[in-house]
Amino acid sequence: MTDRSSEAAAPLCFCRDCLSDQAVAARRCSECGSPRLVRHRTLAALTLAHIDCDAFYATVEKRDNPALADSPVIIGGGKRGVVSAACYIARTYGVRSAMPMFKALALCPSAVVIPPDMAKYVRVGREVRHAMQTLTPLVEPLSIDEAFLDLGGTQRVHGMIPAKVLARFARDIERDIGITVSVGLSCNKFLAKIASDLDKPRGFAALDQDEACLMLADKPVGFIFGVGPATQERLSQRGFRTIGDLQRTDEIEMMKQFPTEGRRLWRLARGIDDRRVIADRGAKTISSETTFENDIRDFATLERILWRLSEKVSLRLKTGELVGSTITLKLKTADFRQRTRSQSVHIPTQLASKIFTTVREMLAKEIDGTAFRLMGAGVSALRPGSQADDTDMLDRRAAHAERAMDDLRKKFGSAAVIKGIAYNGPEKPRQ
Repeated sequence: MTDRSSEAAAPLCFCRDCLSDQAVAARRCSECGSPRLVRHRTLAALTLAHIDCDAFYATVEKRDNPALADSPVIIGGGKRGVVSAACYIARTYGVRSAMPMFKALALCPSAVVIPPDMAKYVRVGREVRHAMQTLTPLVEPLSIDEAFLDLGGTQRVHGMIPAKVLARFARDIERDIGITVSVGLSCNKFLAKIASDLDKPRGFAALDQDEACLMLADKPVGFIFGVGPATQERLSQRGFRTIGDLQRTDEIEMMKQFPTEGRRLWRLARGIDDRRVIADRGAKTISSETTFENDIRDFATLERILWRLSEKVSLRLKTGELVGSTITLKLKTADFRQRTRSQSVHIPTQLASKIFTTVREMLAKEIDGTAFRLMGAGVSALRPGSQADDTDMLDRRAAHAERAMDDLRKKFGSAAVIKGIAYNGPEKPRQ
C-alpha cells in the first residue's frame, strides 16, 4: 500500500492516551475513557511539527520537588534580576519571562523563587532531544526546550501516521522524563509554531493552511514572526494593522510598498511558508550572565563573579559535548550602556580556566572606575568536540585537572571542589 493510500485510509480521530482510533463525533475514548481526543479533517496528511516543553525550567523544578506542584514557581533571582521562567500558576498572576523580579514578586508575593540550574536543564533538554531524534532525523532545535520536526515519509517506519507518533512521543516524555510538552502539527513551520501555542500546556493541536487564513485574519500584524515594533509601525502607517489587511492586498502591490519584506509578509499572512526543517543546526552561543544586587566597580569582586560565570559556561559546553573558538565578555553599566568584547582563541575550548583567563584579560581593560550592573561570559563559533581534541600540552593538563574536579563534584556535590579565585581574587590590575 502506498503512503498516499495509507493517508486516505487513516483515521481522522484518535485517543492521545491509548492511541486507539475513534469515531469523529466521539467525546471520550471508547477504549480507555480519556477525553483527550485528537480530531482534524486533514490529520493524516500533516507531517511537520513544532514541539515545545511546557514552562520548561519551572516544570523540571516541580518534577524534582513534588511539594511545589500546586505552588507558583518563578525561576530567577535577585531584586534586580529578571524572570527566566514562570510556571503556569505564576503566569495567572501576570508573571512573564524577562520581567524584572521586583515586578514579578509584586504581582505574585507567594511565589517560590528558585535560582536557575542550567546544567540540570541542559541535561533534561538533551534527553528530550534524543527522544525526538528517534522519531525522525529531521530535528531542528530552536532552543533548549523546543524544536521543529519533519516526519514526512516516516509512516512506514513507525507503522502509524505522524500525528499518532507525536502523541505517543508526548505521552512517553511525560512518563519517562517527568515533564510535559505541547505539540503543534501542520504543513509548515509557521503554522506548526502557531498550533503548538493553541492548547498549552500538555496540548496537541493541528492546523492546516485553509483554516489558518481564517484564524489569522483578525490577528495584529505583529503576530507574524519577525515583525517587531518598528516594522509594525511602518505597516500601520500604510493601513496594515491586521493580518487580514495583508491578506486583502495584492502580492505585487505589497512588494512595491515593501521591497525587502513584502513578499514574505504577503505569503505568511496566507499561511504559506516554504522553509525546510534543517537538522542539527544547534546552538550558536552558550553563555551565562548575572545582574548584580548593587552596582560593582571593584575588579577583584568582578573577577570572582566572572570565574563562576566561566564555570557555568564550561559545564554547559561539556554537557553538550561542544567546544568554541570565540570568547565574549558582556558588561552593562549602571546607566544601562552595554559593552561587548570578543576574542578568538587558537584552539577551540570548553575549559573554564581558558574561558576565564580570556574574559579576565578583557575585563581588566574595562576597569576605569565605571560601575557595572550586569556581567556575562559566553562562547561561540561552536562545534562538536571535547578538550581531548586539544594538542597543546598545557591545555591537556588543564583539561585533565578540570575533569578530575568535575568527577569529584558529580560524586560529592557542586561544593566539593571550589577554586581559590571563588574566595579571593588577585590584586587589581594596574591602570
